[in-house]
Amino acid sequence: MIQFKLNGVPAQIAADAMLLTYLREDIGATATKNGCDIGRCGACTVLRDGAPINACLVMGWQIEGAEITTIMGLETQPAGRVLIEAMEIENGFQCGYCAPGVMMSLTGLLSVESLPDDAMIEEALEGNICRCTGYHSILRGARLARDMIKDTRR
Repeated sequence: MIQFKLNGVPAQIAADAMLLTYLREDIGATATKNGCDIGRCGACTVLRDGAPINACLVMGWQIEGAEITTIMGLETQPAGRVLIEAMEIENGFQCGYCAPGVMMSLTGLLSVESLPDDAMIEEALEGNICRCTGYHSILRGARLARDMIKDTRR
Protein backbone atom coordinates (compact mmCIF):
# COMPACT_ATOMS: atom_id res chain seq x y z
CA MET A 1 0.00 0.00 0.00
CA ILE A 2 1.17 3.49 -0.89
CA GLN A 3 0.97 6.20 1.79
CA PHE A 4 -0.05 9.77 0.93
CA LYS A 5 -2.19 12.59 2.29
CA LEU A 6 -5.66 13.29 0.95
CA ASN A 7 -6.97 16.75 1.80
CA GLY A 8 -4.57 16.83 4.73
CA VAL A 9 -5.53 13.40 6.13
CA PRO A 10 -3.27 10.33 5.93
CA ALA A 11 -4.51 7.84 3.32
CA GLN A 12 -3.31 4.79 1.47
CA ILE A 13 -3.89 3.39 -1.99
CA ALA A 14 -2.84 0.23 -3.77
CA ALA A 15 0.18 0.81 -5.98
CA ASP A 16 -1.68 -0.43 -9.06
CA ALA A 17 -4.91 1.50 -8.40
CA MET A 18 -5.95 4.47 -10.53
CA LEU A 19 -6.29 7.58 -8.37
CA LEU A 20 -9.66 8.52 -9.86
CA THR A 21 -11.07 5.04 -9.27
CA TYR A 22 -9.80 5.12 -5.70
CA LEU A 23 -11.42 8.51 -5.06
CA ARG A 24 -14.80 7.80 -6.64
CA GLU A 25 -15.32 4.08 -6.11
CA ASP A 26 -13.18 3.08 -3.14
CA ILE A 27 -13.82 6.00 -0.79
CA GLY A 28 -16.91 7.59 -2.35
CA ALA A 29 -15.34 10.99 -3.04
CA THR A 30 -17.53 11.57 -6.09
CA ALA A 31 -17.08 15.37 -6.16
CA THR A 32 -14.05 14.69 -8.35
CA LYS A 33 -15.71 13.94 -11.67
CA ASN A 34 -15.06 11.24 -14.24
CA GLY A 35 -15.31 12.59 -17.76
CA CYS A 36 -13.17 11.02 -20.45
CA ASP A 37 -10.76 8.60 -18.69
CA ILE A 38 -7.95 9.69 -21.06
CA GLY A 39 -6.83 13.03 -19.59
CA ARG A 40 -8.48 15.32 -22.11
CA CYS A 41 -11.48 16.85 -20.35
CA GLY A 42 -10.05 17.98 -16.99
CA ALA A 43 -13.12 16.94 -14.98
CA CYS A 44 -10.96 14.82 -12.67
CA THR A 45 -8.30 17.45 -11.97
CA VAL A 46 -6.83 17.37 -8.47
CA LEU A 47 -3.69 18.93 -7.01
CA ARG A 48 -0.59 16.87 -6.31
CA ASP A 49 1.69 18.89 -4.05
CA GLY A 50 -0.08 21.99 -5.36
CA ALA A 51 0.17 21.21 -9.08
CA PRO A 52 -2.87 20.22 -11.16
CA ILE A 53 -2.96 16.64 -12.45
CA ASN A 54 -5.59 14.44 -14.07
CA ALA A 55 -6.58 11.79 -11.55
CA CYS A 56 -7.62 9.49 -14.40
CA LEU A 57 -3.98 9.23 -15.51
CA VAL A 58 -2.28 8.72 -12.14
CA MET A 59 -1.57 5.41 -10.49
CA GLY A 60 -1.12 4.87 -6.77
CA TRP A 61 2.63 4.34 -7.02
CA GLN A 62 2.94 7.84 -8.53
CA ILE A 63 1.62 9.63 -5.44
CA GLU A 64 3.72 8.03 -2.71
CA GLY A 65 4.28 10.63 0.01
CA ALA A 66 2.36 13.29 -1.93
CA GLU A 67 -0.30 15.71 -0.75
CA ILE A 68 -3.39 15.24 -2.90
CA THR A 69 -6.03 17.96 -2.71
CA THR A 70 -9.45 17.40 -4.26
CA ILE A 71 -12.29 19.85 -4.64
CA MET A 72 -13.39 18.78 -1.15
CA GLY A 73 -10.17 20.27 0.23
CA LEU A 74 -10.31 23.44 -1.84
CA GLU A 75 -11.10 25.68 1.13
CA THR A 76 -7.81 24.64 2.76
CA GLN A 77 -5.99 26.47 -0.03
CA PRO A 78 -5.80 30.29 0.35
CA ALA A 79 -6.22 30.77 -3.40
CA GLY A 80 -9.08 28.28 -3.35
CA ARG A 81 -11.08 30.29 -0.81
CA VAL A 82 -10.73 33.45 -2.90
CA LEU A 83 -11.61 31.58 -6.08
CA ILE A 84 -14.78 30.15 -4.53
CA GLU A 85 -15.96 33.64 -3.60
CA ALA A 86 -15.11 35.05 -7.03
CA MET A 87 -16.90 32.27 -8.90
CA GLU A 88 -19.99 32.75 -6.74
CA ILE A 89 -20.02 36.47 -7.51
CA GLU A 90 -19.58 35.89 -11.25
CA ASN A 91 -21.93 32.87 -11.43
CA GLY A 92 -19.03 30.99 -12.96
CA PHE A 93 -20.77 27.70 -13.66
CA GLN A 94 -24.05 26.43 -15.04
CA CYS A 95 -24.37 22.65 -14.73
CA GLY A 96 -21.30 22.35 -12.52
CA TYR A 97 -19.87 19.14 -13.97
CA CYS A 98 -16.63 20.82 -15.00
CA ALA A 99 -16.49 23.00 -11.88
CA PRO A 100 -14.31 20.76 -9.68
CA GLY A 101 -11.66 20.38 -12.38
CA VAL A 102 -11.72 24.05 -13.38
CA MET A 103 -11.49 25.16 -9.76
CA MET A 104 -8.52 22.88 -9.11
CA SER A 105 -6.71 24.01 -12.27
CA LEU A 106 -7.20 27.67 -11.38
CA THR A 107 -6.23 27.11 -7.74
CA GLY A 108 -3.02 25.47 -8.93
CA LEU A 109 -2.29 28.54 -11.05
CA LEU A 110 -3.20 31.10 -8.37
CA SER A 111 -1.12 29.23 -5.79
CA VAL A 112 2.08 29.70 -7.77
CA GLU A 113 1.24 32.88 -9.68
CA SER A 114 -1.04 35.10 -7.62
CA LEU A 115 -1.29 37.80 -10.29
CA PRO A 116 -1.50 35.90 -13.58
CA ASP A 117 -2.24 37.77 -16.78
CA ASP A 118 -5.19 36.75 -18.95
CA ALA A 119 -3.04 34.55 -21.16
CA MET A 120 -1.83 32.58 -18.13
CA ILE A 121 -5.40 32.07 -16.93
CA GLU A 122 -6.47 30.83 -20.35
CA GLU A 123 -3.46 28.52 -20.54
CA ALA A 124 -4.29 27.05 -17.11
CA LEU A 125 -7.75 26.20 -18.41
CA GLU A 126 -6.61 24.57 -21.65
CA GLY A 127 -7.10 21.08 -20.23
CA ASN A 128 -10.62 21.74 -18.94
CA ILE A 129 -13.67 21.31 -21.14
CA CYS A 130 -16.87 23.15 -20.27
CA ARG A 131 -19.86 22.54 -22.51
CA CYS A 132 -22.25 25.03 -20.83
CA THR A 133 -20.76 28.44 -20.11
CA GLY A 134 -18.70 29.30 -23.16
CA TYR A 135 -15.97 30.09 -20.60
CA HIS A 136 -16.86 33.79 -20.29
CA SER A 137 -18.21 33.55 -16.74
CA ILE A 138 -15.36 31.22 -15.73
CA LEU A 139 -12.81 33.69 -17.06
CA ARG A 140 -14.57 36.59 -15.29
CA GLY A 141 -14.43 34.61 -12.04
CA ALA A 142 -10.74 33.85 -12.48
CA ARG A 143 -9.97 37.50 -13.21
CA LEU A 144 -12.00 38.61 -10.21
CA ALA A 145 -10.10 36.16 -7.98
CA ARG A 146 -6.84 37.59 -9.31
CA ASP A 147 -8.05 41.13 -8.60
CA MET A 148 -9.22 40.16 -5.11
CA ILE A 149 -5.79 38.72 -4.34
CA LYS A 150 -4.17 41.86 -5.75
CA ASP A 151 -6.38 44.07 -3.55
CA THR A 152 -5.32 42.20 -0.39
CA ARG A 153 -1.67 42.92 -1.17
CA ARG A 154 -2.08 46.70 -1.16
